[in-house]
Amino acid sequence: MPVINSIISMFSTKRLSQIEFFKENPIQVQRDTLVELLNEAADTEYGKKYDFASILTAEQYRERLPIIHYEELAPYTERLMNGEQNLLWPEVITWFAKSSGTTAAKSKFIPVSKEALENCHFRGGKDVISIFNKLYPEAQVFNGKTLALGGSSEISKTNNNCRYGDLSAILISNTPFWANMMKTPDQSIMLMSEWEEKIEKICDTTIKEDVRSLAGVPSWFLTLINRILERTGKSNLHEVWPNLELFIHGGINFTPYREQYKRLLPDPKMKYLETYNASEGFFGLQDDPNDTSMLLMLDYGVYYEFVPVGELSKPRPRALLLEEVETGVNYALVISTNAGLWRYMIGDTIQFTSTRPYKFKITGRTKLFINAFGEELIIDNAIEALKHTCERTGATVIAFTAAPIFMSDGKKGAHEWIIEFETPPADTETFADILDSELKKVNSDYEAKRYKNMSLQRLILHTARPNLFNDWLKEKGKLGGQNKVPQLWNDRTHIDQLLKMNERVGD
Repeated sequence: MPVINSIISMFSTKRLSQIEFFKENPIQVQRDTLVELLNEAADTEYGKKYDFASILTAEQYRERLPIIHYEELAPYTERLMNGEQNLLWPEVITWFAKSSGTTAAKSKFIPVSKEALENCHFRGGKDVISIFNKLYPEAQVFNGKTLALGGSSEISKTNNNCRYGDLSAILISNTPFWANMMKTPDQSIMLMSEWEEKIEKICDTTIKEDVRSLAGVPSWFLTLINRILERTGKSNLHEVWPNLELFIHGGINFTPYREQYKRLLPDPKMKYLETYNASEGFFGLQDDPNDTSMLLMLDYGVYYEFVPVGELSKPRPRALLLEEVETGVNYALVISTNAGLWRYMIGDTIQFTSTRPYKFKITGRTKLFINAFGEELIIDNAIEALKHTCERTGATVIAFTAAPIFMSDGKKGAHEWIIEFETPPADTETFADILDSELKKVNSDYEAKRYKNMSLQRLILHTARPNLFNDWLKEKGKLGGQNKVPQLWNDRTHIDQLLKMNERVGD
């Protein structure tokens, strides 16, 4: 075993035993977590509103507090960003993770407390290292550098003590100096907001480094990898970094990218570990290379509840406790955290693959969406952008659907739309340009991915022949009633069928 691995193993022993403890005692650990959270926040504004001090059981907590979405959280977040404190959590909160996905705003801002950083996000990162070291004690990853690809952060214009940015930027900004010594490029480059310049700087800095692991979102990394190969003239990444052997990925579904990464990283020693580290917290990590599901991390200061997807349409959906869940059922995730989120529905859906221990896979979002590149385009965004585009062009729409074109062989991704017009626009390419522009206006993550075509190219638009969507529904036996064409879909199942039907003559 390499010396560094031996040191990591020595320091990881206690933590690995703690992980085994919560795997063996999940219900006890979660109940203890809830008690700790309620005690800590009892004197906050939210804690007094719901009288946290008198809540004695998980069942009482479930009955007393409402499940909330970002629309209910936003007023508290806005006050926190303006300098008020002790609203949701007793710590002074100055950092906010910025992301898209809400119906009412272009961006949402999630409070990130110091405790959440230390005991949730960073603990998750440390656990990834500990578990990887346990799985692969002879690996040489820790003798070189980790290339972490993150976002940017900025100071709020309303309060100089308030900072916000992508979660990755927040983590980079707060990483201890000793951990930064193991990463490349340096912090000043990692936090650059100018994406095109950032890619070039990363190439300049890292091509000659001994990079042994990558950490980030798969779609963003494809852009960087293709540029590195272009700059070096190499055919795969192992020719640039011969010691590369680990990719820690998360943020989007890796499945569409898996084959591309096998071509770009063909060395059989290459290993992959998935993590679930969202703006709201670090929730899971892959602890078995032969099982793509993730272990639910139960001692990070996050208390979990689970709403069966079938309950979501009810005015007051009932959330299940951890001991009540079953495998093979889709649940919307509800969390209470050490950053002051209380029974907050984050919008992700998961399905348990095991309850001994509790392991899961992310199955999607609670609403229709496209999130192939981290853009989190939801149906409300699409409809709003389409409405403004029609207003500007005089067009009217009967039906539409959109899906991603995944990155492949060095080509960038895009969104592909099929629209059946009642009144077509004078020029469909102009319509596509305007629609693309309007999508940027309503969704900051789409805007970021579209910046200078670095990750996403302009959307591709097809005009549907008359009755295409009705014919498709008819073939599916779903014509009429409440059946609808999925307007957004995160894979190409439906759109490929529709495109094929659109080519048929005489339908």
